[in-house]
Amino acid sequence: MASFSAANSIPPKSACSAGSMSLETSIDVRHYTVSSVDAGRRLDLYLASRLPELSRTRIQELIDRGQVRVEEQLSRNAHRVSAGEAIEVEVQPRPPLAAAPEEIPIEVLYEDEDLVVVNKPAGMVVHAGAGARSGTLVNALLHYFGGHPGDLSHVGGALRPGIVHRLDRGTSGAIVVARNDAAHRALADQFRARTVHKTYIALLHGRLARDAGSIALPIARDPRRRTRMTARLRTGRESRTDWHVLLRLGSFTLVAAEPRTGRTHQIRAHFTATGHSLVGDTLYGAPERARAGRLLLPPLGRVFLHAARLAFAHPRSGRAVEVRAPLDRALRDYLSQLAGALELAAPQVDAALRGYL
Repeated sequence: MASFSAANSIPPKSACSAGSMSLETSIDVRHYTVSSVDAGRRLDLYLASRLPELSRTRIQELIDRGQVRVEEQLSRNAHRVSAGEAIEVEVQPRPPLAAAPEEIPIEVLYEDEDLVVVNKPAGMVVHAGAGARSGTLVNALLHYFGGHPGDLSHVGGALRPGIVHRLDRGTSGAIVVARNDAAHRALADQFRARTVHKTYIALLHGRLARDAGSIALPIARDPRRRTRMTARLRTGRESRTDWHVLLRLGSFTLVAAEPRTGRTHQIRAHFTATGHSLVGDTLYGAPERARAGRLLLPPLGRVFLHAARLAFAHPRSGRAVEVRAPLDRALRDYLSQLAGALELAAPQVDAALRGYL
């Protein structure tokens, strides 16, 4: 086994009836008159009911950019519409997304002619999308390889060159990227076959009674909060997370979690369903600030979740490759604060994290 660790021209405006649902291929001006039934609704919610082909985020974006007028005046998302008000919406096409090199430092943990493994920082999006047009891992990789898209695989398309799998924006740690199409397909096959082994370090609220276990709960989109997943329903996609305790710190537990399936927010949803949300994970109900004894710790500002280890077969040679990503500095500092507040010796924390520092 090899083991490594780290470093335009726009067409003229065209009028469109309120019932039209054309795509954003040209400037499209729409006109509405508020009925008495809709009086009192927030402007963004009213428009969402009239423009079902646009997301709520896109509608809010149009309002913020001054492309929505109420009685010929610019308005805000929170404006409450009144019966008889005339509303004009100018739906302009977004500029096309393109992956371009950006000089963003990245920590490369391992690299050869077929793949590269990067220690992604928390806060970085993997590739461009509706919520991020720059500052992504792809932008950084393109710069790292001298602006040559040919140094990354093309299987994922122009916006996702090299990207075989993803990590959430708020999760740090190891992510493998393919440098050619053959490597991409071979790695993707391993992810589909669940033969890629991933280990995450997570800090949980609550003290786990057992030293190890497995969570096998189906995961589905949360019907009430669409930005998160849930493992509290009987329906959903089959999912399994194995875990073992690294260290108990007062009313917190540091664990190594190994997802055997690859569902969105899997580790977060699984532990939340068992009553142990991840520290810093306010989306899943964790408090913004954790209490250790009598001390209220500063906000972590991210989810305490780090992709610490990846193990897979090399796509060309088949040899076993294991890459470890050192625990993010912000997480190490937070553990030091927690240990200090609980009057625990720092060597205890270091011993528990042996192999991940």
